[in-house]
Amino acid sequence: MGNAKTAAEILLDTLAARGADRAFCVPGESYIALLDALHAHPSVDLVTCRHEGGAGFMAVADAKLTGRPGIVLVSRGPGACNAAIALHTAEQDAVPLILLIGQVEKRDLRRRAFQEIDYGAMFGGIAKWVGEATHPDEVPELAARAWNMATQGVPGPVVLSLPEDVLAAPCAAPALPPTRLAPAAPPVGTAAELAGLLRRAGRPILLAGHGLDVPGGREALLAFAEAWRLPVAVSFRRQDLFPNDHPLYAGDLGLRNPDAQRDAFAEADLVLALGTRLADITTQGYSWPAPGQRLVHVCADPRFLGWLFPAELAIAADALAVLASLAPEAPAAPPGRDAWNRRLRQLQEADSRATPGCFPDGLPFLRVAQLIGECAPADAIVTLDAGTFAAPFYRKLHWRPPQRLLAPISGAMGFGVPAAVAAALRHPERAVICAVGDGGALMTGNELAVGMARRLPIKLLLSDNGSYASIRIHQERQHPSRVSGTTLANPDLGAWCAAFGAPLLRVDTEAGLPALEAALRAPGPLVAVIRTSLQAVLPHGARRPTLEAASD
Repeated sequence: MGNAKTAAEILLDTLAARGADRAFCVPGESYIALLDALHAHPSVDLVTCRHEGGAGFMAVADAKLTGRPGIVLVSRGPGACNAAIALHTAEQDAVPLILLIGQVEKRDLRRRAFQEIDYGAMFGGIAKWVGEATHPDEVPELAARAWNMATQGVPGPVVLSLPEDVLAAPCAAPALPPTRLAPAAPPVGTAAELAGLLRRAGRPILLAGHGLDVPGGREALLAFAEAWRLPVAVSFRRQDLFPNDHPLYAGDLGLRNPDAQRDAFAEADLVLALGTRLADITTQGYSWPAPGQRLVHVCADPRFLGWLFPAELAIAADALAVLASLAPEAPAAPPGRDAWNRRLRQLQEADSRATPGCFPDGLPFLRVAQLIGECAPADAIVTLDAGTFAAPFYRKLHWRPPQRLLAPISGAMGFGVPAAVAAALRHPERAVICAVGDGGALMTGNELAVGMARRLPIKLLLSDNGSYASIRIHQERQHPSRVSGTTLANPDLGAWCAAFGAPLLRVDTEAGLPALEAALRAPGPLVAVIRTSLQAVLPHGARRPTLEAASD
């Protein structure tokens, strides 16, 4: 036993055998044995972050790009609490995540020891599974189970609590080899039934969701839509699943869809919801598909089938497996399908048109978003924080695979900067552009320190309008002119950004946009602080424009 590996070392071996090559952490004494194991591990890169929320967001973004679970290491109590936002984001975004928490010693479990929390009780409503090791020989099995639980069905977060003495103890059980998990295939006969429905549908819509955000998913979706002449709408904030300039792209299901588009979607005689859970925003407040509309719902987890939207055909299967099963079927469409496709496309194109106005308090961030759309390379990765500044990116730009759009489907502020760091670490050969507001930047913008320490060429564009603008908009609609809690007293954000060591550009007016364009096209890192108009996004009664935006 003298030469036996510790449970921490076996844990790392088990995860690395399954493809884990990076972990994000804020160090803590409760998992010091795991940090020691990482010191000598040949294949796992440890990224030391400044806040557990930032570390968790990095892991979520990394998982979005790889399809493998993001790995987060945090200490007990405060560390685990800070990381909770990443668990919620991973659950809402359908992203595999493994949160490893250093726990109090085994003898102190459930005795309210210093910084102890019962993580099953704390995270049971968010995580897909919560495990806790009470003996070192349990660790390989729990690690393998955590990986499988995070990736099977609808991906999501899992939590593994690891007492510090258990981690440091010798482990007699070997690391478990990985198991190849075959995707769930549709039942025999399902393909023929689905093909028959598609052939008869004159006004179908294919709603593409998270199940197609996998290697080969975008290519399979495009080929299938073209073969069957199906218009494609994407679920909330998944614009990068399908080329937005394609004649079959019908738009997204998101916040504040235009009435004309919603009315047209309500006329569909068949909705094929492919690889999605049909959550509230995608379904426009659980109102679509409407009663009477024929629905085929494909989701890898049967828990999400049939409980709110009765489906004529509910298929508990992998989205790609369903598409593959349709390969032997002969595509066909009734007369009139092309006219339906053109109508949906025209509505989407009308929604994407926008002309920014001129406002006295700064630039409309729409103009900056348009510039990013013009400058972003064909394989760019764009990370967005939550906020009103991000709205133009979802409907006013044309995303084309292999471009990636990493945005928090959960709506979590603070996602943008950590996601950019993770993306640049994962793909140093690709341009990474981050757009963030002044609210989100001061939540997790400190993670720019990690990016600069790693010499990552991130382009960070910070919208400074001195407001939690999304909430201000709601205030102005519901309580006009009664502003409370939404005004920000910002520091000199340019000086703050420059302190990290990235080249700084200030953009205060339209005249600064050519310099911004040149900086976006140039190699190397960039921080641009942009004085952004708050008036441009407020409701009409609360704004004082010099020229109304044509899109309003």
